[in-house]
Amino acid sequence: MEPDLFTAAAEERQEKDPTGSPLAVRMRPRTLDEVVGQQHLLKPGSPLRRLVGEGAAGPAGPSSVFLWGPPGTGKTTLAYVVSKATNKRFVELSAITAGVKEVRAVIDGARRASGGYGQETVLFLDEIHRFSKAQQDSLLPAVENRWVTLIAATTENPYFSVISPLLSRSLLLTLEPLTDDDIRNLLRRALTDDRGLKSAVTLPEDTEDHLLRIAGGDARRALTALEAAAGAALDKGETEIALATLEETVDRAAVKYDRDGDQHYDVASALIKSIRGSDVDAALHYLARMIEAGEDPRFIARRLMISASEDIGLADPNALPIAVAAAQAVAMIGFPEAALTLSHATIALALAPKSIAATTAIGAALDDVRKGLAGPVPSHLRDSHYKGATKLGHGKGYVYPHDLPEGIAEQQYAPDALKDRTYYEPTRHGAEARYADAVEWTRKHLGRKRP
Repeated sequence: MEPDLFTAAAEERQEKDPTGSPLAVRMRPRTLDEVVGQQHLLKPGSPLRRLVGEGAAGPAGPSSVFLWGPPGTGKTTLAYVVSKATNKRFVELSAITAGVKEVRAVIDGARRASGGYGQETVLFLDEIHRFSKAQQDSLLPAVENRWVTLIAATTENPYFSVISPLLSRSLLLTLEPLTDDDIRNLLRRALTDDRGLKSAVTLPEDTEDHLLRIAGGDARRALTALEAAAGAALDKGETEIALATLEETVDRAAVKYDRDGDQHYDVASALIKSIRGSDVDAALHYLARMIEAGEDPRFIARRLMISASEDIGLADPNALPIAVAAAQAVAMIGFPEAALTLSHATIALALAPKSIAATTAIGAALDDVRKGLAGPVPSHLRDSHYKGATKLGHGKGYVYPHDLPEGIAEQQYAPDALKDRTYYEPTRHGAEARYADAVEWTRKHLGRKRP
């Protein structure tokens, strides 16, 4: 709802003396130009620029928008900037505490403001995914008739959590996770800005690196940790935030891990080798180290997909689908929830039966091809669909396997130079035992000589 007398007075006191507010609140950007990250949404003529009154006026008014992104990427910040920069009436609601009654009250107020004073209303609705379908339906007339311009924020995929009619009447703006450079710039600004720490403390490189890992792309988390560590340092009479002080403050040890150096590759290697060795506990340890150090979850997921084929293969045909599903889930949800998905996949892969038969098979086949052991495709296997192919003998003598009772024809498939070559040698581990039986049966019925 719109601020009452007491809320307005509190906001006025905060503007006059912001030191009582959290650092994350004090450092909120005042203009779109101060926003860190999300530059793809802040280009001239963008919907957000138009919402704050930038750009040419005309018959095309500003559109309602959905801001979709992970926590701490600036959804509330962007709405705050709009509220400060626009000359429109600005109302804020949270779907956690508001319902249809509150929404209708805002809409009625917007219609009165528009009819009586010609004033447009911007409604910021946070956590819109928490609204039921009926509650979201109550917004439709106001958005469709532009009684309000809606800014709705959500951390969940709007295509799953927001009704289609509301989405179709708005623009969906996707916020990207903040990069380390974005967070670093924000921290350094907070250290020196008059609204921030006013250069009361400094931040050494190792402490800054740990802060970036703690933040995990969340600006609010970074500033909260910085403020707590700065307070602890000043209480000790120190003007530099030591790494030990930050560790004590946030109760998280700094993991020795260089995402661009040896630790990145060493720990990743240890994870894969632990999975290969079926030591699920060691695998989870290395996974935890990578997660805690802020490793890109997509990198971890890629390594798991490779491991599923390289070390498990057909001993457990479900290993690769599990790893691929984990990679897809990680790309959609990100940390911290992605840790659960990566754990799920890591445990499944570590405990799966192992086989490198698929890896060895393609390696041997590639080796022969690179040595020049190829030769022409047998005539009966060549394409016979085009005009003149029959005259060349293409397809002549080919036996269609589905015409035979057992579904397999005794005929040569490999080039002459490789007709008795075997590449795939299945193990008897797990589900691959079934493939071992199948290979033995098919090679026999193909008339292949045993190696």
